[in-house]
Amino acid sequence: MKMPTYSICNLLGADRCMTEIVVTRLRDFVDSHGDIQFPHRHDFYQIVLFTRGGGRHSIDFQQFEILPHQVYYMAPGQIHTWEFDANTEGYLVNFNESFFTSICHNPNFVRDFPLFSSISGVSVNTLDLSCCAEVEQTFAQMLEEFEKKDRDFTMDILRGMLTIILVRLSRVVPQTFKEAASKHNLVLMRQFEKLIEQHFREKRLPKEYAELMFVTPNHLNALTNNVLGKSAGDLIRERVLLEAKRLLANSDLLISQIAETLNFEDNAYFTRFFKKYLGVTPEGFRASYTQAAGPNP
Repeated sequence: MKMPTYSICNLLGADRCMTEIVVTRLRDFVDSHGDIQFPHRHDFYQIVLFTRGGGRHSIDFQQFEILPHQVYYMAPGQIHTWEFDANTEGYLVNFNESFFTSICHNPNFVRDFPLFSSISGVSVNTLDLSCCAEVEQTFAQMLEEFEKKDRDFTMDILRGMLTIILVRLSRVVPQTFKEAASKHNLVLMRQFEKLIEQHFREKRLPKEYAELMFVTPNHLNALTNNVLGKSAGDLIRERVLLEAKRLLANSDLLISQIAETLNFEDNAYFTRFFKKYLGVTPEGFRASYTQAAGPNP
């Protein structure tokens, strides 16, 4: 069965399909959508703050134990499963990129925050008490505003409050970049990440990205090693492997179709590449993932 991709419309129903943002208590969401614990994707961004309870969830094949004061971030296209304890509580916001870009001249406004990068981003963070209290208070204010839709300028206020949450969480996100990295190098690194996201299917060589960035391949490798402790080739390869795993989790696609989608010369080359870096064949990964995930409804 093909892995489902949910939009805000799917979750709200056709009568509220124009909504670009949803703010809700986590318990209300779970009570309404407890049937979508199985592996699925979203086509929107999601931030969840846990204020109490526990359970488990996974994002792009990484498993996490839920803790109070924990927050997680998901970007469109990531694969997600969850199993929350009965007493789990918190807040959840789903929003489309157009919620900001409809009024913002920067088309990368959301993606410029360090919360949603598939390369150097951190999907989960546990907040200290002070930060958690601030974020929780802002979520509560957002929920109050969201539930009173007859107010003037509600979307503008929600946009402002969500921006505050994005900034607060970005300030405390665990630092994956080395502290010694200069501001100039961090800007270049963000540029490299965006280029990988745009071109990883057809560009596999660091020199191709160096050309787009107007630097030499040696400079690009020195940059990534300085900032992340990895080579430029490692980062490109990790993004390709992540996409391969995402596609393998979709049981409707043949291995040969995945190889073609990722622009491998043939199925055999894709299989060798996958096994070399992950230690298992694509078929083996799919079988183990399917067994662990269980059948989709």
